[in-house]
Amino acid sequence: MSDFKTIESAGDLTGKVALVRVDFNVPMDGGKVTDDTRLTAALETVNTLRTQGAKVALLAHFGRPKGERKPEMSLAPVAHAFEKVLGSPVAFAADCKGPAVAEEIAALPPAGVILLENTRYYAGEEQNDPALAEEVAALGDIYINDAFSAAHRAHVSTVGLAQLLPAYAGKSMERELSALDAALGTPQRPVLAVVGGAKVSSKIDLLKNLVSKVDMLAIGGGMANTFLAARGYSVGASLCEHDLAGTAKEIEANAAAAGCEIILPVDVVVAKEFAANAPNRTCGLDDVEDNEMILDAGPQTVAAVEAALDKAKTLVWNGPLGAFEITPFDAATVAAALAAGAKAKAGTLTAVAGGGDTVAALNHAGAAGDFTFVSTAGGAFLEWMEGKALPGVEALKG
Repeated sequence: MSDFKTIESAGDLTGKVALVRVDFNVPMDGGKVTDDTRLTAALETVNTLRTQGAKVALLAHFGRPKGERKPEMSLAPVAHAFEKVLGSPVAFAADCKGPAVAEEIAALPPAGVILLENTRYYAGEEQNDPALAEEVAALGDIYINDAFSAAHRAHVSTVGLAQLLPAYAGKSMERELSALDAALGTPQRPVLAVVGGAKVSSKIDLLKNLVSKVDMLAIGGGMANTFLAARGYSVGASLCEHDLAGTAKEIEANAAAAGCEIILPVDVVVAKEFAANAPNRTCGLDDVEDNEMILDAGPQTVAAVEAALDKAKTLVWNGPLGAFEITPFDAATVAAALAAGAKAKAGTLTAVAGGGDTVAALNHAGAAGDFTFVSTAGGAFLEWMEGKALPGVEALKG
């Protein structure tokens, strides 16, 4: 974290205006916020700034209005929801730039909070337009990015403002960056990565990066079928990208050269239909019939993952080990997640996880609360795992 300035280092902010990029792209139904997790995540940053005397102007996007004012994508309802979470008034501005907004900010009481309208109402936001950045920056004295989930985008609200104002990492961003550094930046070894999901094609860059960074790589879900097929096993009617056999072999060769152990299923749970509680059986890799689909890893595979967890000091997890959405094909994911969570809770493992399906799977298993850190950032977390520089993070360095 030495590359990043934190809010505390900004000192006394009495009378100053802090422009804070938050992730308020929350689920809505009938004009009501149905999950306030992202609102709650912003509390520590907002309250820290208020304690230091700042007025807080929140910047966020909602949906994909593509530069148009779409009433159904207004952040106005979110201001009301955040007011409940914060426990004190939250004003709302119908724009995110201009003299009228500046007046509304000026009229705030000391330590007041205001949410500005959807930054994506302006096409220049996603283009990181310098003119728009200047107009928005004119509203504040300092800039804080507390939205890691948007850090893989080079937008005005993630990069442009950081180049014009003194820039700091918010508390949520700080936690995320610290956790990621502990997972792959300067981790305790051995490091185990668990990567699952449907397709190899969506995670080629991720797998290629991980084999050079971790000591053990467990591959599960549909993507494991592609690796098994590349090794010559019949995967029956399973989801499998047969055309990527060469890529799978290349990744295995790179892993061998880097000293990374690949852990693939050694037994599987198969069924003839993709449905909850479908008739199923557990079998070896050489016993999958042509009309059967591999829908989960078997108990011997879970034991192999648990053995790897016993050796590991650090775990990075992205994606389920099977079709966890339907029973009983959630068994491997649940068992491995509970084992990892128990070790993290006991303090013997630093366990970091992220990605949409991952969060859902760990919540389903009841293990999310025991992990060291669970990132709710989807694309940004994946790009970080791929070894890519994130523009919104790079903009905070220096």
